[in-house]
Amino acid sequence: MPEQYNSIKTIYHADDDEDDRLLFTDAVDELGLSAIVHQAEDGQKLLDMLFHNSAQLPEIIFLDINMPGRNGFECLAELRKGEGALRKVKVVMLSTSSTPENIARSFELGADLYAVKPSTYQGLKELLSEILETDWKWEPKSRNHNKVYSSLTWLL
Repeated sequence: MPEQYNSIKTIYHADDDEDDRLLFTDAVDELGLSAIVHQAEDGQKLLDMLFHNSAQLPEIIFLDINMPGRNGFECLAELRKGEGALRKVKVVMLSTSSTPENIARSFELGADLYAVKPSTYQGLKELLSEILETDWKWEPKSRNHNKVYSSLTWLL
């Protein structure tokens, strides 16, 4: 049976920087998207929220890499190792790092997209708009076609 999603998008976002969390929710609100954003300040709290609220699947999870508790890589590995429906949820690594090592590791662990945090609020809004308006069901299933989002351009 296919997973069912509401017309209102459910988004989970984990970032240890309070300002980044506030900017994220402000940007989603300003975009006027029908979305509910659940946030956590570290990876372990995100996993706890997801596993204790498994009745409502998120459409997408945004993970920062460097967080206390469990970092983004550890969260991603935990999500991808299970057999449940959370294994199939789209995961975007959202980090200030643009190092090839972090990008490669993210895709090796099962990320669907790697996005470098924009340096401006307008850039964040544009990034989120493009990601959240993507029709994910048409995205390739193969992990060989992962995308890196940087400077408002999709790169293969």
